Amino acid sequence: MGRFGEGLAEDRDVQRAARRAAYGALSTVDGPPDLVVVFAAVTDADDADLVAASVHEMVLETGNERCVTVGALAPGVMGDARAVGPLLGGEPAVSVWAARLPGVRVRPFHLRAQREADSIAVGGLPEPWPDDKAVLLFADPFSFPADGFVERSNDAVPGLPFVGGLVPGPGGAGTARLIQDGRTRSEGAVGVMLGGAVEAAIAVSQGCRPIGPAMTVTAADGNILLTLAGQPAMDRLSDVIDGLEPDEREAVSAGLHVGLAMDEYAEQHEQGDFLIRGVLGAEPERSALAVGDLIEVGRTIRFQIRDAASATRELDTVLAACRERPGYRVIGGALVVSCNGRAADLFPQPLGASHDILAVRAGLGTNAVAGFFGSGEIGPVGGRNHLHGYTASVLAFAEPEAQLV
Repeated sequence: MGRFGEGLAEDRDVQRAARRAAYGALSTVDGPPDLVVVFAAVTDADDADLVAASVHEMVLETGNERCVTVGALAPGVMGDARAVGPLLGGEPAVSVWAARLPGVRVRPFHLRAQREADSIAVGGLPEPWPDDKAVLLFADPFSFPADGFVERSNDAVPGLPFVGGLVPGPGGAGTARLIQDGRTRSEGAVGVMLGGAVEAAIAVSQGCRPIGPAMTVTAADGNILLTLAGQPAMDRLSDVIDGLEPDEREAVSAGLHVGLAMDEYAEQHEQGDFLIRGVLGAEPERSALAVGDLIEVGRTIRFQIRDAASATRELDTVLAACRERPGYRVIGGALVVSCNGRAADLFPQPLGASHDILAVRAGLGTNAVAGFFGSGEIGPVGGRNHLHGYTASVLAFAEPEAQLV
């Protein structure tokens, strides 16, 4: 028995799956939980209501009526050292994670977006307290401006890290289901703000490695990369590709990315030093490249490729760095949000889609790990919150040193 627990169940009877998963999580927590996180991989959005009600009923039976339950419907879920769900060709499944957090303030919220003139206003986020440590956030990408909200959070609540992901419904717009206690919501975003005596660390693995040299952007037009170090961007890219090994060229053809240096003053920019954005296409008439973010002149960039070996190495590195932090020698539990693309075809068998949860369990030294696959991952890089793709974002909770034997 410990402060954290997880449970996973596959069953076409989603209520039965929810109860089994909840029992698996709650029965391994020493005392009533303070936070329960639920991920439901179901094909019928309305089934999420049954999951939410079933889990909430079992949470109430623990005796802590103030326990907060939050979560979402997702195409695939993780728990019990494996990844399952319709995304992976399996049965409906429910993953439940529970935590007893003495001294921690858990404040739930539901965010809604409303258009006002030429802008979009978001309401519902609790007023931050000085000792707030992290925000867990699950958002519907069709009804909530997640990218803009996450970027704006860096100025609105500076220094407060956000972690989570986007959870579109199985049928597109209008089918998302966000779980909040015993009910679901079909729009906006839900989550919790964690404050007080919480020791929570976030690890973000973007899974890319750099190729070619670091270069300065000398001309750009919005998200169009025009010249690098005074030469057309496509010409610079051709030079980089010409110097690659055959397997690296294959990785470029599978998906090219660009890394934006997070520290312009660093003498070197290596793996993990960049914010990764996809290369969306080329403009041959201008010998330019379109990138999935706004590019400023003077920014240092480096081309990137993603493959299984690079993604594995970086995830292992950021998890090791998490445990090297003072007070994080022992991790009690963790939540992981991974991209659908990582589940689909990034990692070869036999690990496949289970790669990330197995890596997190091994890297953090805890079995109390649960998560889901989404269409966008939220986490800080370089001290700022960002919305990512093809990424794994991990929220890890340290065990108080006083409890260690």
